[in-house]
Formats: sequence, C-alpha cells, structure tokens
Amino acid sequence: MHLLVSIKKMTTNSEICGTGCGLNATLRIISGKWKPLVLFFLRDGPKRYGELKRLIPGVSDKVLIQQLKDLEADRVLARTDYKEVPPRVDYTLTLLGRSLAEAIVPLCTWGTENAAEMASIFAKRDTLP
Repeated sequence: MHLLVSIKKMTTNSEICGTGCGLNATLRIISGKWKPLVLFFLRDGPKRYGELKRLIPGVSDKVLIQQLKDLEADRVLARTDYKEVPPRVDYTLTLLGRSLAEAIVPLCTWGTENAAEMASIFAKRDTLP
C-alpha cells in the first residue's frame, strides 16, 4: 500500500518519470486491483457497467465504480451517458487508454504461459503460516 500512496502523490514530470522510464507514470494510472482488467476487457470495444461487473468476478460495486471514475479522470477511458430510461452508460477506451491496454497484453500472455508454475507458487505461499 505504501508504494501506491507514494505513487499517487507524484505530480511533476521528473517525479513521475525520474527513474528514466515511464513505469512510475504507468503504475500511477493502473494502480488498483481491478484497473488492468477493466482496460483489458475494454480492448474488445465498449462495455456497459453490468458487462464489466460480470467479466470481473469478485469486484464490489463500490470499488468498480471508483476505479472507472479514476480511469475516466486519467483520460484512459470515456464514459458515454445516453440519457435514457432505463439508464444506459457505455465505457470505452480513449486513444491513450487503447495504447495502455495493448501494453497490458504481454503481461496477460506471460501469466498464461506461466500459469502452472504460478499456481504451484501460490499454493505453497497460501499454505505458509
């Protein structure tokens, strides 16, 4: 949690990218348990809130709503309210968001390729006292 708090406090270009790479800036945008999954699932096109909720099992309404608001404020996704009854709202990636979502794909590939080893590691870690 300390890392996330310190990343959120960074505001200047040198603070965000002071290490010579943009990892700090990237982490500042995607910090949050569910944000990378939101970005990943929006790669396929606009989604409504309910669709995202079904695609991300385990996320609470409160957290998903807050993380969608954060991503919108960071200009990586756009929210379209159609002003209809019943309400209809879509979320879609911006150009900036699309490039970030594409950067997440290799992480997904890595996780898939190493799933068996990760399952073994997690199982051992979960049994530690």
